[in-house]
Amino acid sequence: MSPVRPNVHVVGRRLDPEHHRLRDLLTRGAQPFDWHEAGSPSADDLLRRHGATGADLPVLVDDDGAHPGVTVERLFELWNMNAPPSRAEYDIAIVGAGPAGLGAAVYAASDGLSTLVLERDVPGGQASHTSLIENFFGFPQGVGGAELARLAGRQAEGFGAELVFRGVVGGEHLPGGGHRFEIDGGHDVVGRVALAAPGMDWRRLAVDGVDELLGRGVYYGAGRSEAMQCGGDDVLVVGAGNSAGQAVLNLGNAGARVKMLVRGDRLGKTMSAYLVERIEQHPLIEVRYRTQVQELLADRQLDAVTVEGPGGSERLPAAALFICIGGQPRTGWAEDAGVALDPAGYILTGPDLLDQGTRPRGWSLDRDPLALETSTPGVFAAGDVRHGSAKRVAAAVGEGAMAVALAHRRLEELVRTGG
Repeated sequence: MSPVRPNVHVVGRRLDPEHHRLRDLLTRGAQPFDWHEAGSPSADDLLRRHGATGADLPVLVDDDGAHPGVTVERLFELWNMNAPPSRAEYDIAIVGAGPAGLGAAVYAASDGLSTLVLERDVPGGQASHTSLIENFFGFPQGVGGAELARLAGRQAEGFGAELVFRGVVGGEHLPGGGHRFEIDGGHDVVGRVALAAPGMDWRRLAVDGVDELLGRGVYYGAGRSEAMQCGGDDVLVVGAGNSAGQAVLNLGNAGARVKMLVRGDRLGKTMSAYLVERIEQHPLIEVRYRTQVQELLADRQLDAVTVEGPGGSERLPAAALFICIGGQPRTGWAEDAGVALDPAGYILTGPDLLDQGTRPRGWSLDRDPLALETSTPGVFAAGDVRHGSAKRVAAAVGEGAMAVALAHRRLEELVRTGG
């Protein structure tokens, strides 16, 4: 991982989707930075001092100077975050650097296993969107999701794990045991054991115009990078889970006037009690129950949203709309890999693979699948992507640690069988 850099500034346009993408990446990577809106006196002064007046936006300034036209991909190159794996084979290859994958990496590497973590984005998964996790063990004052992920990534690297920011584009289960991964850049690596912890993608809101306004007033997730820009604005948050609760509190504490749109009739069904209590007491937050988004009203950026509630249709002013309606498992790869899923697309593991005591079709070992093992021997799953998981950060970290304990058993099997 790139170390935290002390002096980072970005000049860009708040409502340009690509500029938002860069700002969001820095925020979710727990990299402090100062944002300067293009055309403002502070932006003009910064560009002038660094000889970048008239440069392509966004311009990122760090201790190495000014870098014009920086994209997310370019930033990975600038900060040396796209190095390939250092070896061809690892004891364990982990796909995904959310809480489950990072938890596994810490325990695997500290056990002396050669450990590779493959992540296409920044570490943290959906937790990196969360402004404050207050019910995670050991942090009585709470901890930001991005900050927790950065600490965990550093901890894993300290034990010798490699974090590689490249996506998996193909792979196969090897007949003698082990799993080959083809990753971006034409690199192949083998993990003697594999852990699938890719996490979730945001569930999409099925309303016309949402995709066209992404980054221009519409955002998936809690919008950590946007909250401080929304002071004094009218904003809407769709959702009723913990991520939505953290979003409305973060926005309200930043001075935004927040309306929370909830399909159900109460928050306690899907949200932790401490969040419900704070939302109900916050003077800038209003919860609208049995209310859904019907239409987005915009010119170049979001202006208002039409909602349907118990009193009928209503037009609400909105400088921003944050969509926190849960996620869908990242398991589009599973069918080709021979990994069994439940009807909702989550990975089946352990006892859930058994049908009246019968092992899954094609199972090649003379034992039942281990607790977190998938229908492919030696491939484990942990975190939100797994059928029956608790969908909590602490539970994901625990599953990651448990997967490593089970991985040791599989590695011992491979030694006995010469795999």
